[in-house]
Order: sequence, then structure tokens, then C-alpha cells
Amino acid sequence: MRRNTYQFGWIERQKRSEGPSVWVWRFRQKQVDGGCKKVAVLLGTVQEIKTEADAWRKAESHRIQADSERAADGQVSFGALCNRYIADALPLRHSTRKSYLTILNKHVMPKWENMTVSQVRSMYVQEWLNNMTLSATTKGKIKALMHRLFERAMFWELIRTERNPMGLVEIPGSSRRWKRPIILTVDQYFAILQLLTEPYRTMVVVAQCLGLRVSEILALQWPDINFTELTMRVTRAVVDGVVDEVKTEYSEDDLPLDRDLGTVLLNWKRKCPQSEEGWVFPSHVTGRCYHASPIQQDYIRPAGRKLELGDIGWHTFRHTYRSWLDLVGTTIGVQQKLMRHAQIATTMNVYGNAMMESKREANSKVVQMALRQEVRKAR
Repeated sequence: MRRNTYQFGWIERQKRSEGPSVWVWRFRQKQVDGGCKKVAVLLGTVQEIKTEADAWRKAESHRIQADSERAADGQVSFGALCNRYIADALPLRHSTRKSYLTILNKHVMPKWENMTVSQVRSMYVQEWLNNMTLSATTKGKIKALMHRLFERAMFWELIRTERNPMGLVEIPGSSRRWKRPIILTVDQYFAILQLLTEPYRTMVVVAQCLGLRVSEILALQWPDINFTELTMRVTRAVVDGVVDEVKTEYSEDDLPLDRDLGTVLLNWKRKCPQSEEGWVFPSHVTGRCYHASPIQQDYIRPAGRKLELGDIGWHTFRHTYRSWLDLVGTTIGVQQKLMRHAQIATTMNVYGNAMMESKREANSKVVQMALRQEVRKAR
């Protein structure tokens, strides 16, 4: 048994005669007659709650939920609000959880955890963000998460339901794309392939031919590919080796598999290492899914630098795929479906960087119409 004291009680890890050990939160609760009553709250098993820090978050969630009078006046600490959010409302998707936890632990908690929720005011947050040496995009993410925290605080009745104070905080340029995405020409794409070895070469071929996110490529299993009907089913994603859902419900879809791409994948299947789950790209060392970042850092980015293309990455091929769809005259509606975007605006605005050849061709058609009479006169 492990016992640590704390100003709101203590946490014990208790063994059971059967089953895994459990975390128990014990504290003294004041009674109406002035006395104290010992209270024990079972938080969960060690399988459900991995660490003591997670157990404290769960205990904090119970504490502020029970202390409604103090909570409604906004006197609960912002750290307690963050802990309850982590315990009860953190998104399930691994990549989102990881991003939120990084922001909370690295930026939000160190600054605000010891203040009450009512003390975290718009002008203080605005000044804090203005003084941070971070990109506008990162500041925008911090503000968005703090906005979400205040929304949950109102939902849990920790503060009065009113306008979210984070709505008054402004981050100029947070939605602006500061770095223009790199779009590859056909020759540049083939030059990159020449510098890659397997399985990374085939991964890049899939990325460029289907516009898949790297998390979706690493999560492909052979049953997802129907070589008879020439289709590929995208149903899952892998981030940091953790198998998870795809990014949105619109990302889960069937895609057409060109016959030539099917041949490439069949050739790879003959050389592919075996794995219990039937991964298309299993690690030859572990038999499990690769991590995306090391492949980008060790193979893709060096290839781009060697060819003097800049710091290309996995998403370069998705942007290039969208531009090549433009190049071959694909309608925007079909592009949205192939990119699997929920909103057509994302296809047009975020990925809408057409290549110079397609822009020149489209522009020339308009110019020819506008100058038709002038050209005839000149002749």
C-alpha cells in the first residue's frame, strides 16, 4: 500500500484478494455538528488509472463536483478545472489527447493552476499570450483549449453561465498559413522516389497516388485492399504506434484503386514482412506499426534537402495530390470526395494551391476569350 498526504486527503493504492489493485481516495469531511467523518472513494483499478497523478486528477474531479457551493462562486482553482477536464472530458483520440495534454502541462498549468477560475480573466490571458515567444498558430491553439475549459466550467456549474471570457482574447494571424506548402512537380516526385528505399518508397507512392495522411497509410491492413474490385477502405489511423480512429467521420471511406497502383501493392505484398495483424507496412523489427516522425526525419526530409526542395514532409504529398487533381481538370466536388474533407472550403482554401501549369492553362483560356477580337484584328 502506498499513501501520500495531500491538502484534500490522500491517495492509497490497495491490493485486493482477487483482481488488480485499486486506487482509493480518502479524506475527512466536515459535519454539521462540527465533527469530521472519514470518507473513502474508490477511483478505479490500476488498469483503468495508470499512475498516481491520474488518480489525483480523478479525485480532484470528484472533489469539485461535490463542492458545488464553492464551485458555483468561481473559487475552484484553475488547476482543479484542468484536472477534471483531463479526467472526465479529454478527447479519446490519441493524437488529440496528446496535443491537449502537451498544451496543458507545458503552458496552461504552469501559469494558471494556482489561481481560481474567476481570477483567470481575459486581459491577463491576452497579456500573457502577447508576451509568449510562440507562433500565432500555437497561441491560437492555447486560446482554443482555454476556451474549451471555460465552456466545461460553465457546463459543470463551476462558474455562472455567461459569455466565455476567452472569446474576448484576440490572436492576430492565428488562422493564417505562414508557410506556403511545397507542391512537387512530377519530375521532383520521381527524383524523391529514387532516393528512398523500401518500405518507405511504397509508402510515398501510396501517399502521392491516394492523398492519404501518413497516419492512415501506417494503419493499412491487407484486408482493407480489395484487389478484385480495385478499392481501398480507409478505416483507422496510427499515431505514435497507437491504433486509433481516423481524423473525422468523413475520412473513413472507400477509395478507388488504380490498376497500376494495385500492381505496385501486390509486388510489395510479396516482399512484405509477415505480421499477426496483417499490416501492409509492418516494422521488420517489431512487426507492429511504424512511427511517422522518424521516417520523415531520417528519409523524406533528407531527400528533399538533397534535391534542394526544402523541408518536405508527409503532408507535402497530400498537398501535391490535391494540386495534381487540379492539373488533370478534376471538379472540386470530386476533389472533396477524394481528399475526404468534411467541408469543400477545406479542399479549396487549405489545399487549394494549384500548380502553375494548370493556372496558366486556365488563365490562357480566359485571355483567349477576352482578346479574341484583338487577335483577329492583328492578323
